[in-house]
Amino acid sequence: MDQDSELNDLPEKKLATMRDVARAAGVSVSTVSRVLDERLPTSRSASAEKIRQVARELGYRRDYVASSLRRGDTGTLGVLVPRLTDAVTAMLFEEIARAAARRGYFAIVATCGDSKEQEKKAVESLLDRRVDGLIMSTCRLDDPLPQTLRERDIPHVLALRTDGSSPSSVGDDELGGYLATRHLIDLGHRDIGLIGGPDFASNALNRRKGYEQAMREAGLKIEAEWCCHSDFNIASGEQQGMKILSQRHRPSALFAVNDELAIGVLAAAHQQGLIIGEDLSLVGYNDIPLVSRLPVALTSVRTPLEHIASDAVDMLLNPELNKNMRITTPSLIPRKSTSSPRK
Repeated sequence: MDQDSELNDLPEKKLATMRDVARAAGVSVSTVSRVLDERLPTSRSASAEKIRQVARELGYRRDYVASSLRRGDTGTLGVLVPRLTDAVTAMLFEEIARAAARRGYFAIVATCGDSKEQEKKAVESLLDRRVDGLIMSTCRLDDPLPQTLRERDIPHVLALRTDGSSPSSVGDDELGGYLATRHLIDLGHRDIGLIGGPDFASNALNRRKGYEQAMREAGLKIEAEWCCHSDFNIASGEQQGMKILSQRHRPSALFAVNDELAIGVLAAAHQQGLIIGEDLSLVGYNDIPLVSRLPVALTSVRTPLEHIASDAVDMLLNPELNKNMRITTPSLIPRKSTSSPRK
């Protein structure tokens, strides 16, 4: 007899069921179900610890397919981001996946770039896979999709950006923009420019509002030729940085509304022979891991993505507790890229 035949003749090991765990622990099946449901708060009672110990000894594993059929859901959450090559949206998805896993759910991701048509197709593709809800960081202020989801009663939460109507988990971007600009003002800068993001993104517009508020409070003039809209990427930061820094009268400081734009400005400054932190002070936004390890570490505004992600998952899974918006407070992380202006 060959090895395969011997294996086929072995008795199949029976998987332990919830009823087996309940019988061994001396409790009801409903009690076992409640204790082993990963979506519920973990009980630390002696009875709960005993149930978990018995489950481990019996080799019990939750049957996600059966439980999803009983609940009428699939235990999966759909996440839509513009792209995973963007550090912030990639990090956001990882945090959402962790937050979902803590609650017994599995997160799947789709990308759509900045195309409204691709966004719509991606959403329908996720819904075709029977996800229990959507978390989207793709919202555009001119985008009808969130309203369509509301009209169809599809559970969804917007993250990082908002349309002002759908449930949203965001950072306080206006405060963040204010903190970045106020930091430069407090260092003594008076000529401060702005590399803004796309005008369809609420986070970019709110960071710009914070910049403008800080400038107004300090009685400083906002020079139109030192302020611009752009895409959220390094190439745009370099292009817009070159336009501003090649002017005969240029600012002594710039606030870029995300770190990738700021990295583009670093490239432009290098081409202009400017030393960051001496000839030009620069502040970014999001505090992605790379920026603290640059040759001149970048001052940046940090919004804890783990809080935004956790709030988004909570809002999606607990609509009865849902407020229209949860806002996470940012903080400024000063580094070597900012200093007092040269005399």
